[in-house]
Amino acid sequence: MVRYVAWVLCFFLVSLNSAASPTQQEQSVLLISVDGFAQNYLHRYKAPTLHQLAKRGVTAAAMQPAFPTKTFPNHYSIATGLYPAHHGIVENNIYDAEFDAVFRMSKAEEVRNGRWWLGEPVWVTAEKQGVKTGTYFFPGSEAAIKGIRPALWKAYDGSISNTDRVQSVLAWLDLPQATRPRFLTLYFSSVDDAGHAYGPDSEQVAAAIADVDQALALLVAGLKQRDLLHRMNLILVSDHGMVKVPQHQVIELDQLFDEKRAALVLWTPEIVSIFPKAGELESIYQQLKTSLPAAARVYKKAELPERWHYQHSKRIAPLLVVPEPGWRLMQKHKHQQWLAQPGRSEVTGSHGYDNNSPEMQAIFIGHGPVFQPGRQIPAFANIELYNLMCRILGIEAAANDGDPAWVDTVLRPGTTAVQAAD
Repeated sequence: MVRYVAWVLCFFLVSLNSAASPTQQEQSVLLISVDGFAQNYLHRYKAPTLHQLAKRGVTAAAMQPAFPTKTFPNHYSIATGLYPAHHGIVENNIYDAEFDAVFRMSKAEEVRNGRWWLGEPVWVTAEKQGVKTGTYFFPGSEAAIKGIRPALWKAYDGSISNTDRVQSVLAWLDLPQATRPRFLTLYFSSVDDAGHAYGPDSEQVAAAIADVDQALALLVAGLKQRDLLHRMNLILVSDHGMVKVPQHQVIELDQLFDEKRAALVLWTPEIVSIFPKAGELESIYQQLKTSLPAAARVYKKAELPERWHYQHSKRIAPLLVVPEPGWRLMQKHKHQQWLAQPGRSEVTGSHGYDNNSPEMQAIFIGHGPVFQPGRQIPAFANIELYNLMCRILGIEAAANDGDPAWVDTVLRPGTTAVQAAD
């Protein structure tokens, strides 16, 4: 009889443990990025769904992007927990001497080439540990990184509406459990597009935010319909902010140094990367140091601020020119073409500047079983999110630049991710 009771008790405990184990399996993360949604937009524009998610979840005073405050570097920092100098996507345009090749956002063959993407994004970490993933338009997810892609992924197509993006993700959640992703991403680009074209104070930005908010309302309704809203952990972020750029605040940089002394120059309005020819670094540096107006500065790589964590990569150019927020660097002929564009707005918007700039700050909202409703947390760096997502999914994180202890300051006090799902 004693042995029989012991056997029954043992069977009960094993059964209880087996019943509890799916709890962790039910933990899911949906990472939502609203490109170019500045932190100050939350207080300026109507977005009822977004505000309700914030009210019923955890919000941050701000989320600080990595430098440079560009789309690809920051999305990949969110995904890997690494600074751009460590994950290799140091700009939207990159030169690697080892490959003798240039990466550009517009070059699909390079965007999908895993050689550029260092570190380990969360979808690769998850797939390696048996967790299914699905990424809808997230930088890096089109490439086989470490030979691994998400189980479900989409090649970027900016013409697809926000509504269709949401419907596709909801369709993934309707898949049989064996193939249903537990980690998903959803990406909206329209707010960034409007900010660039018309500036952050424009009616077009307000309209783009309203459209994204309607898509989020559709998402919330779809999750409720599937009885998933109370079990799905939504992490809603942006990659950077947006600052107003008046048309006259342009520096024609090619007029201030001899471009023929450079082997390669990668031009963007917010950061210009100069790779000098042999023996020409100092001459270009001195030219720019004496000719640049106060609204921009030239740096040797060793002079870059330590807080940018932007020195230790062979892909970072020996010389960088960085303007103040609200200024644009251009070549003279490009400037003239830009001024001649019909219908061009007198005020536009941009990002890519110093990540300490208030206008560059991003948003963070956490909503779901692991997040305490109505809680506000201090500002933090976006490299912390990778560890948070791994903890919620119950997977072991790869090496990263974040602080694992930070996760405990965000989760519901006294609970773990597994307990929160019970």
